[in-house]
Amino acid sequence: MKLQNKPANVITLKKGLEQAEKEGYALGSFSPRYTPMIAAVLRAGQKANSPLIVQISSKELVRYGITPKEFADEFYSRIEAENITVPVVLHLDHTKDMAVIRDAIEAGFTSVMIDASEKELAANIADSKEAADYAHSKGVSVEAELGMIGTTDFVETDKDEELYTDPKEAEQFVRETNVDALAVSCGTAHGVYMVKQPKIDYERLQAIRSLTPVHLVLHGGSGVPADMMAKAIRLPGGGVSKVNIATDLELAFLGSLGREERMTNEECRNLPADQLEKGRAAVEATVLDKITNFLGSKNMADRFDF
Repeated sequence: MKLQNKPANVITLKKGLEQAEKEGYALGSFSPRYTPMIAAVLRAGQKANSPLIVQISSKELVRYGITPKEFADEFYSRIEAENITVPVVLHLDHTKDMAVIRDAIEAGFTSVMIDASEKELAANIADSKEAADYAHSKGVSVEAELGMIGTTDFVETDKDEELYTDPKEAEQFVRETNVDALAVSCGTAHGVYMVKQPKIDYERLQAIRSLTPVHLVLHGGSGVPADMMAKAIRLPGGGVSKVNIATDLELAFLGSLGREERMTNEECRNLPADQLEKGRAAVEATVLDKITNFLGSKNMADRFDF
């Protein structure tokens, strides 16, 4: 879908995060992982009158058997069919390949994430700047990552290393890349917390924010206590403005069906209608809970000016 043909309420990440930081809440970046669950995320946002982000990572696309175009087409179809009017961002999460980023932008994504965090600083800057230059030329926002965010399930990323973000490097990185948002490593991890428990290095967050005006992103939002997240969002001078939530949604979906094993997107699409609706209801309830009790974004949709 070409940029000029997008519904007015489908916005860029930059626009969404500017408003979130101004109002003191965070946008939930929800990954439904299965295309039939996109509707559930959007319904929750509409019911809560909340802006939100619908996302999927490059690795999730491969694991669940989805193309960027299939995901985007379902997103825009549901926007129309469900009469969604709240502000929504369509975001491509962790991606290392510029070809996938180009495909996503062509498909109608309004935000992309380049993840070269495993590279040395100079190479990360070079890759992130390339992605930012290209995306900005298409009117699309860009998120990048500095430091390495750990994982427990290897669904979104393929590394379990963790390297905290250096505030001084963050200042240089943002200045030289011109990215719109920065995912920082400060104690959270992708996946389910089992042995290791989540923590947030608030002093590190504040130090990063004091050196750069870029909007901050916290990955690994599933399983983080609400009070811990609230403090990170409301740090003086601007805290976290985007929180990624993926695992909690899939666990709610599978749990509602009495399943533990993940399925492919095709398997999900072929579920009986009653099971699909049961799964959607569980995902919708989870998103509503996060919006209301975790992110502080309920009833913030009306503050946007399209």
